[in-house]
Amino acid sequence: MRIIVIRREPTVSLSMDVYANNLVTNLKALRPNWEIIEIAPEVWSKQKDLWKAGTGFRKNYERLWRHPHAVKALKGDIFHIIDHSNAHVAYWLKEKGCKIVVTCHDLVQFVYPEILKDQARFPTLSMASWKYSVQGMKQADRVIAVSTNTAKDITSMLPIAAEKVVVIPNGVEDKFYQLPAGKVLEIKEIYESSPDTFCLLNVGTNHQRKNIDNILRSLILLRDRGVSVKLWKVGSEFSSEQQKLIQSHDLESMITFISTPDKITLLKLYNAADALLAPSLYEGFGLTILEAMACGTPVISANVSSLPEVAGDAAILVNPLDVQAIADAVCALQRDEKLRQSYIEKGLNRTKQFSWRSSTEQVVKVYESLVYESAQACEYQVIS
Repeated sequence: MRIIVIRREPTVSLSMDVYANNLVTNLKALRPNWEIIEIAPEVWSKQKDLWKAGTGFRKNYERLWRHPHAVKALKGDIFHIIDHSNAHVAYWLKEKGCKIVVTCHDLVQFVYPEILKDQARFPTLSMASWKYSVQGMKQADRVIAVSTNTAKDITSMLPIAAEKVVVIPNGVEDKFYQLPAGKVLEIKEIYESSPDTFCLLNVGTNHQRKNIDNILRSLILLRDRGVSVKLWKVGSEFSSEQQKLIQSHDLESMITFISTPDKITLLKLYNAADALLAPSLYEGFGLTILEAMACGTPVISANVSSLPEVAGDAAILVNPLDVQAIADAVCALQRDEKLRQSYIEKGLNRTKQFSWRSSTEQVVKVYESLVYESAQACEYQVIS
């Protein structure tokens, strides 16, 4: 079988690289006789060039014309678009009767359209382009949703028939694991001098759905209660509004910002943190909570969107709009070591249910079922 894996531009989304890399690696291991071909758009810009004149034209030419044309020229049994934002390629593939699979990670722009405000020169145009792309999922033979919550969004927001949607959760990489206790103490000392400080880790962007504002407000409550805490913010820098909140409440000394660590540094941060604080308002899956659990770090997350189905009973789940509840959860873990250890053990056990090999095995079944259906259809046509 010949599988065409259609990837995102490598510099666009690290999470999509994680998905594609693990899918391809495990496909090659599970089906060594298959031919796996990868194709991605050419790099059309650098982040610093996003606002230069002509960049939008180059981007749209590459995404909407040259790249789909290059994909269409390939021959394959299955074409797998690994990110729904590139589902517009399906319009081209449908013309030649290809078997198409699209993975949908989330439909966050429908829920929080303002997410494009700081990412595009013309947000309205970008939203129209995004909607055009995701509507391409209707051309697919199967849509893989990374969570049940995402599957519900697909069937209600696009909409796409439920029988075309298959839920296959993400896995957690073997690169995330629990380090020895002595090593963890050494790492923590690098980022926090006081051993009594309870260190909270947050990994991700500063988008509204990440609920950074309420995380910051919970720090204020914790300080008022006399709890010594430090927030390690990993990923995107704080927005201007968030920086104003930090400055107006003198939170600078309670926060350490770490931009974009490599995998080894991220592994160390997960291990050294006393808890992951990730009370997002919306997640298509929420991979960071599994990564933290795999490192033996207890998790405080939200009781909304896909997070409960990923976390199960292995995390403290709170109403993300309730700042008091967020602060209470931190206090509970900080004051009760037995409770903290129980969530560490639950988290380690929970991650065993999410492996990239298992996810890829389910993807393989989707591929094989589509090829079987195609063969059956051809046989019917010959007989009739």
